[in-house]
Amino acid sequence: MANNHQDSNPQLKIESISAVTLNCKDVGASISFYESLGFEMIYGGDSEPLTSFRIGNGYLNLIESKDTDASMTWGRVIIHVSNVDEMHACCVSAGWNPLSEPEDAPWGERYFHIRDPAGHEISFAQPLD
Repeated sequence: MANNHQDSNPQLKIESISAVTLNCKDVGASISFYESLGFEMIYGGDSEPLTSFRIGNGYLNLIESKDTDASMTWGRVIIHVSNVDEMHACCVSAGWNPLSEPEDAPWGERYFHIRDPAGHEISFAQPLD
C-alpha cells in the first residue's frame, strides 16, 4: 500500500486539476486560434508571459516556449491544493527537489513547480484571497 501523506496531514488536501499549460512557439497565433473557437481570455495577451482562457472551472494557459522544439516540452499540469506551502514541505520531506520555492503570482495564485520522476513538470497552486 502506498504511503498517503494526506492521511497523516489533515491540513493538506488535493483539490482539483486547475489548469493545463501549453508551451507555444508563437503565442499570438495560439491566442488567435483559441479565441476563434470561442475560448474566453481572462488574463494575458501577446505581450504577457502567461495567457489564460477559462474552461469551465479550470483554465488553459499558454506560455511562450524558448525551446527550439516545443513538442518536446509540452507544458505542465497545475493542481490546486488546500495549502501550497504544506505541499512544498511534503515534497521536501519525501525527498523530492522542487524547482522553486512557493511564490505569489500576479494572476492570483501561490504556486511552485516540481518534476515527476519521468520529467513532467507539475505545478501545485492555491488561489490567493
